[in-house]
Amino acid sequence: MRHSEFWKRMEAALGASYASSWAHQQAITALGGRTPMEALEAGVDPQQVWRAVHAALDLPSRDR
Repeated sequence: MRHSEFWKRMEAALGASYASSWAHQQAITALGGRTPMEALEAGVDPQQVWRAVHAALDLPSRDR
């Protein structure tokens, strides 16, 4: 998954105005206590970050 696809999914799940804010503030245990933004900046694969976000938000399986 590319970063652009990650952000597209984030915006679909949280809305365009809230996705970036949430990704900068919400620490996720599955990402080692990092925020999605910190994980992406550290080089974590966007697909792995998305899976962690998906689980944290308890999104429907169709959104995986």
